[in-house]
Amino acid sequence: MSEPSLHPLILVVEDFDDAREMYRDYLEFDGFRVETARDGREAIEKARALQPDLILMDLSLPGIDGWEATRLLKAAPETKHIIIIALSAHALATEGERARAAGCDGFIAKPCLPPDLVQEITKYLKSHGADRVRRGAPRRR
Repeated sequence: MSEPSLHPLILVVEDFDDAREMYRDYLEFDGFRVETARDGREAIEKARALQPDLILMDLSLPGIDGWEATRLLKAAPETKHIIIIALSAHALATEGERARAAGCDGFIAKPCLPPDLVQEITKYLKSHGADRVRRGAPRRR
């Protein structure tokens, strides 16, 4: 039996390949475990199966969008505890309010610099009691 990982698992939900890969690469470099999804349906499936510590959810997705995926995940007993942070290119204050009303625990405007993204993720993990020690993880300065 293997020990659970000490590195938080982040599910990055983003429909643009370049952005999804950039987030994944940077977060992995910073010591997180990362899985990705291209749309809301895949995000729901992976969230149920993997039980990530945090989901970075793009709100504008094909098929089931991030709004609906968030509502469905927060309504389900097996996934309602997962921290969901909305990622949106719409930086209006009302967008953050709408994201929280849909069930998101937080909101990050895109584009965001990778160090700022890591700082926000770490803040949300700590504030929700989901942080884990990341021993020996490389850190970008």
